[in-house]
Amino acid sequence: MDQRHRLYNTYVKLLAFDLLSLTQTPSHSFSEPISFSRKGTLLSRAETVGTVTSRELKPGKFLKFSIDDGTGCVSCVLWLNHFSSTYFARRSPPDVRLIAEAANRFAAEIRLGAVARVRGRITSYRGAVQITVSDVVVERDPNAETLHWLHCISLARKCYDVGTPNK
Repeated sequence: MDQRHRLYNTYVKLLAFDLLSLTQTPSHSFSEPISFSRKGTLLSRAETVGTVTSRELKPGKFLKFSIDDGTGCVSCVLWLNHFSSTYFARRSPPDVRLIAEAANRFAAEIRLGAVARVRGRITSYRGAVQITVSDVVVERDPNAETLHWLHCISLARKCYDVGTPNK
């Protein structure tokens, strides 16, 4: 396997600073997404933990919120338009209903000041990195954010940065 792709499709634990400093490479066609890399390694998915500092709900469309982990603020978008989106039109209605119910549950849990763990695809909107949310967990453990920091540092040293050129 190409070393540049070894973490692609893996939820990589990153601090906001790392997420916001990813290198964006524009695609050459509309069908290909923008690619993101960290020190030369391609990434497509991320996990971060922090405090919800903003929340904007457009019912039936999306929930946009920000997660602040002390190193920066990451924009997150949770889509709520499953019944009207052409993206989901090709899926079976019971599957779409389950996905929509989960997304609505996630949206209800996201409150200002809550500490949340967010996982999703790394995307770009108007040139800024954001996470398109696939799942959210509101953390009950008061140490969750600190433990996430420690995991990020450890994984960077022992896994993410191993054998990668500094780019």
